[in-house]
Amino acid sequence: MSNREKIIEVQNLVKKFGNFEANKNLTFNVYRGEIFGFLGANGAGKTTAIKILCGLSKPTSGSVHVAGINVNKHPEAVKKRIGYMSQFFSLYNDMTVKENFRFYGGVYGLGKKEIRDRTLFFLEKLNMRSYENMLLKNIPLGWKQKLAFSVASIHKPDIIFLDEPTGGVDPITRRQFWEMIYEASDNGTTVFVTTHYMDEAEYCERVCIMSEGEIKALGRPRDLKTEYQADNINDIFLKIARNVE
Repeated sequence: MSNREKIIEVQNLVKKFGNFEANKNLTFNVYRGEIFGFLGANGAGKTTAIKILCGLSKPTSGSVHVAGINVNKHPEAVKKRIGYMSQFFSLYNDMTVKENFRFYGGVYGLGKKEIRDRTLFFLEKLNMRSYENMLLKNIPLGWKQKLAFSVASIHKPDIIFLDEPTGGVDPITRRQFWEMIYEASDNGTTVFVTTHYMDEAEYCERVCIMSEGEIKALGRPRDLKTEYQADNINDIFLKIARNVE
């Protein structure tokens, strides 16, 4: 792991809102091509940290570099190097599939030809060429999910942030979605994912478990299960987040 390129470097990250400390001295690295799971109950501080990593919020103190860029100094430059997919997929229901690709391709600064080429690539890959002119609101949820991941990848980012990406979809579609994540990782894209499904955490190369603004555990799933004498990540999560013995 140490020989791999660090694509995210966080040192002593602190984020305060008044007297409330949402992130308390977070320090961790994420590597190129890694699938990195970021776990924590609501209020654990993970959403705050992700906003900082994406250049949407500034840290109170500490050092944060994403794709070699100082996030505090150059947040706009960071946004061009990352893709982001939220729990609600971030796509526009009143636009067609093709129009969504065109819109986000423009947001990410791609030229018209590159947008056309990348849109065609993803539509053929997803076997959705015949749906390119369909309004997104008429597309099934599982397909929307795959489209959202593809749109977040249109500009070939170094890192894709996935915030609860599989909420509300069936197990088969979830598995298909994770196959897309594996493929992106194999191609050198780092995938930084938050999830409430603890079985999905097992698919990650490493996981970070947050609680009360702090990193409580960080490592490979199998190593953490040995350390915490647990059968699965869910048991570890319960021990940490809910103080269950």
